[in-house]
Amino acid sequence: MPIDIHIIYAAIGFFLAAYSVIGNDSVQTLGTFIASNHKVFKWYWLWLAASSVLALTLVYGWVAYDGDISQGRLDKIPYMEIQWYHAVAPLILVALTRVGIPVSTTFLVLSAFASTMVLEKVLVKSIMGYGVAAIVAYALWMIVSRVMNEKYDKVKKKHRVPWRTLQWLSTGFLWFSWLSHDMANIAVFLPRKLPVEMLVGVIALLCAWLAVIFYTHGGKIQKIVLEKSGTRFMRSATIIDCVYAMILIYFKEMNSIPMSTTWVFVGLLTGRELAIATTYREKYHFGYVFPLIGKDFVKMMVGLGVSVAIVLMIHYVIEPSAVAP
Repeated sequence: MPIDIHIIYAAIGFFLAAYSVIGNDSVQTLGTFIASNHKVFKWYWLWLAASSVLALTLVYGWVAYDGDISQGRLDKIPYMEIQWYHAVAPLILVALTRVGIPVSTTFLVLSAFASTMVLEKVLVKSIMGYGVAAIVAYALWMIVSRVMNEKYDKVKKKHRVPWRTLQWLSTGFLWFSWLSHDMANIAVFLPRKLPVEMLVGVIALLCAWLAVIFYTHGGKIQKIVLEKSGTRFMRSATIIDCVYAMILIYFKEMNSIPMSTTWVFVGLLTGRELAIATTYREKYHFGYVFPLIGKDFVKMMVGLGVSVAIVLMIHYVIEPSAVAP
């Protein structure tokens, strides 16, 4: 009996999306965790912690949302027969990931499935996420940067265990919050109601990709985290993770429309860098900050441009009736 070609397309798209989501986007949530812990713990202990949260999150979504590991993020994008062009989007994302460009997985992957109306809603929500994250981070770090400078005021030895415990807890909370959003970018290639054996397979594959990320200390995308001020320090990493997680939870509860967590992440780091530059004008000049945040913004625009090009090509060139209404 011949294998359905659409199943092959779905499998290719799923494997590529799983790799690109974990390899590109997961560093947003796990980057500060890796940066501040890889010299203290072996990579496999960090991997085990992250894999445990991933497995629990997927099982929770599968149970609470009747087999839907996207946790309702794909309500506006019903399951459809996978075509070759659906697998092209994560392939492009893999290529961009390999050169260290932090593009939005949500835009690149879901653009091949969503209508222009849904894509517009995703874009509006993502812009809101970027703005809210930047404003909240700026306001918060205007206070934090005045009372804490970890470069010169390091955590005292007696306080390291409590702070590291808080960091691990905040990372777990963030990892859960992030997976609740971005799992849609992988689940879009799968049936909306997964059988248990497929759930186990998804968890196993994602944990395997996570092992690669921790073994390589985050890969090339990790540079986006490391070049920002203080991300290697426990207290800064803990605060970043908590703020990021709460913003993601807020937008998750707003509605079921997917959003770009990449834009939220970049907005958070942008507001933080601007606040630090405002506080330490003599040592940390805006001339250094603006090229840094500008580079990240340009890379986001590159991803958005590619995503728009994909959806327009599908709508008007390849197959106008192929995308969900």
